[in-house]
Amino acid sequence: MGTVVRADQQCEPLPVAESLPGCGALATLSVTRCEFGERCYRAMTHQYPALTSEQKKELHDIAQRIVAPGKGILAADESTGSIAKRLSSINVENTEENRRFYRQLLFTADDRVNPCIGGVILFHETLYHHADDKRSFVQVIKDKGAVVGIKVDKGVVPLAGTNGETTTQGLDGLAERCAQYKKDGADFAKWRCVLKISEHTPSELAIMENANVLARYASICQQHCIVPIVEPEVLPDGDHDLKRCQYVTEKVLAAVYKALSDHHIYLEGTLLKPNMVTPGHACTKKFSPEEVAMATVTALRRTVPPAVSGITFLSGGQSEEEATIHLNAINKCPLHRPWPVTFSYGRALQASCLKAWGGKKENVKNAQEEYIKRALANSLACQGKYVSSGQAGAAAGESLFVSNHAY
Repeated sequence: MGTVVRADQQCEPLPVAESLPGCGALATLSVTRCEFGERCYRAMTHQYPALTSEQKKELHDIAQRIVAPGKGILAADESTGSIAKRLSSINVENTEENRRFYRQLLFTADDRVNPCIGGVILFHETLYHHADDKRSFVQVIKDKGAVVGIKVDKGVVPLAGTNGETTTQGLDGLAERCAQYKKDGADFAKWRCVLKISEHTPSELAIMENANVLARYASICQQHCIVPIVEPEVLPDGDHDLKRCQYVTEKVLAAVYKALSDHHIYLEGTLLKPNMVTPGHACTKKFSPEEVAMATVTALRRTVPPAVSGITFLSGGQSEEEATIHLNAINKCPLHRPWPVTFSYGRALQASCLKAWGGKKENVKNAQEEYIKRALANSLACQGKYVSSGQAGAAAGESLFVSNHAY
């Protein structure tokens, strides 16, 4: 390596041609000669501006609007296959019109939800649907003061050489899709990666691959002034305890933020959508909401930079009430949290609503009441003000766990 150069020493730069053999990063490498005449290498990172100050401001403003006090995200971005399972549970056919009608039910709930919902994530098909009054769903959502988001990943695929682990596809053509989505009214996006806990997983390969995929996605989104929600979900499948989930979650998040740094991501223009730290679904030991909260906040404090604009938890198959109680406990945890901590719930906002609707037009108002009830509850929970009344919705206590959940 040669002699190390002290900070107060001057080194004579060598010509670029004398750079490290076989190194492709000539633009970021400074090769110098020390005062003793020996060669020494100092790898100096050079920042090439990825975003303008105007782009950074727009990204930061969008992210902050989504996680304004008392607000969270409605995840209504179920793929056609995923929504089919929800509709079949209430004996409703999975047609485009039924999907449109159900989403309209959610998006046109009365103004009581406006202070609760800062963003709504849509599936591609839904972005281009219209309400009965001819307004686009994008306009309906914006009229209620929420930001429109779009799911942009193309689902999980097997990662060869691993024990059933996956990566997420969809980077091909993402830049073009982001440009179009921005024109069509979307200001944030979501990309989901999944990791499994078992005796031998997640592997280092799976952690690194998924972290880098998330970073590439985030970079492409930010180039188009779309705020990326980074979602590395550690699945609840398994019999692991709280401690094991915390350990794995910390390792995954540490890798994700290393990758985001490597890819020059502007953290103030991002949101994180992590799992809560919970025991595996098959774990026989029970843990209190306070224990879940302490493990979760500890994991986040150890890994997530304060610059990140907000934490928007996924519900991960918890029941509606359980997801709300845990979110409330996290926001009452005595440890300092430098970011807003809120929700990005799909099933945990919709289960009772879906059951109350039952595919019947005459049940729309009742269904909307159930959705509003959950939105109000989670709005309180993200402020640490929720008190369970015991008058939960039709499906509030039912587990929403789906093994090896594909979204």
